[in-house]
Amino acid sequence: MKRKTTIRKNHERRELTVERNIAMPVQLAWEGWTEPEHITKWWGPKDWTTTVYEMDVRPGGEWRYSLQADDNSGEAAYCRATYEEVDAPGKLVYIDTFADSDWNIVSDSEMYTTVLFEEKSGGTRISILTRFATSEQFDNAEAMGMIEGFTDAYDRLEVYLETLMGGKNTMETVISKDGTQIAYTKQGSGPALILISSAAADHQDASPLSEQLSAHFTVYNYDRRGRGQSTDTPPYAAAREVEDIEALIAAAGGQAYLFGSSSGAVLALEAANLLGDSVAKLYLYEPPFIINDSRKPVPGDYVEHLNILIKAEKRSEAVEYFASEALGIPGEYIGYMKADPSWNKMESLAHTLAYDGIIMGTTQSGNPLPTDSWNVTIPTLIMTGENSEPLFHDSARALVELLPQAAAHSLAGQDHSAVIMAPDVVAKAIADSER
Repeated sequence: MKRKTTIRKNHERRELTVERNIAMPVQLAWEGWTEPEHITKWWGPKDWTTTVYEMDVRPGGEWRYSLQADDNSGEAAYCRATYEEVDAPGKLVYIDTFADSDWNIVSDSEMYTTVLFEEKSGGTRISILTRFATSEQFDNAEAMGMIEGFTDAYDRLEVYLETLMGGKNTMETVISKDGTQIAYTKQGSGPALILISSAAADHQDASPLSEQLSAHFTVYNYDRRGRGQSTDTPPYAAAREVEDIEALIAAAGGQAYLFGSSSGAVLALEAANLLGDSVAKLYLYEPPFIINDSRKPVPGDYVEHLNILIKAEKRSEAVEYFASEALGIPGEYIGYMKADPSWNKMESLAHTLAYDGIIMGTTQSGNPLPTDSWNVTIPTLIMTGENSEPLFHDSARALVELLPQAAAHSLAGQDHSAVIMAPDVVAKAIADSER
């Protein structure tokens, strides 16, 4: 999860900002930060334990705590903070210092800390801004791993708060036919709905959408094989991923709706084709077929080239090739993508990019869709963003012509990123279709 953390450094002002968006309500995030029974569960680096001796969250109040490595290596670090501003549930300002075991403050260790909680679509943005007294203190904190400590803490906070919301991140597992372990979260009530992620994504990316949909459905949000907490079993075949979905449907009681995004939408369509009555409805967001000259086709050796790059451990090059050839992103924009923390995430999943290429098959070659590939007669809603490229609208129209119970729906103001950036809009379209 560290890949989702944004780091900004301003050496001139001696400021470090560490920021994370989490799929949690602002109030819950605030409580996780200001109540001792919560903060002891996550504060500090991975494999460290926090002990809180005092936490008086009001101006002038103190927070006294210690950090100790779980393997008892090294001495405990004692810290003493004084709150200067408390504006629930949006802002905390405090001066954090190191102390000895008698709570005497260590000189020149002051860190002026501001924590902001901002409501965003699908959750909360938490920003920790730390201003150091001296440049030397700033450099020492960075050298000692303060950035890694904060990102570890964010990871632990996200997992802990998700658990409080009903175990969303306490993942259960099913075993697919070939022995692969598929990890998933389950939340909400109502008809079972399985979320199938796109290329270079795992269940964390769909968590905000899962949260939105949980008011209407029992949502199964899983890591596709080779991603996140799911295992993998070579050799790969798209049929194995359909078997993964089949195992999830069995766990859901034998029948489920499927939602798929981008190449995940094509996997959902394939699953509906092969699994018969166990799939009751389909919701597809922008299957990325290339069926005309609206953009250049994907190279014929796309999958082969991806596998060569992965075998050579050239993960970043594989992601760049995917972005350029499959997503159609111009080269001048790829440098900006590399600067974003999400690039690290895509690198971690690069070995699965070829999987989605196999799922897409020849449907990105610039030729019309085959008329005999999918015998799917269940209700199917194909969503596109109003602002998306023509290829997605062309794909939706082509599927409507092929599938007897398919309908297309355009989401005003949205584009291909809507599943991540506007999960509330996507969830509303799905919920409205049920009425």
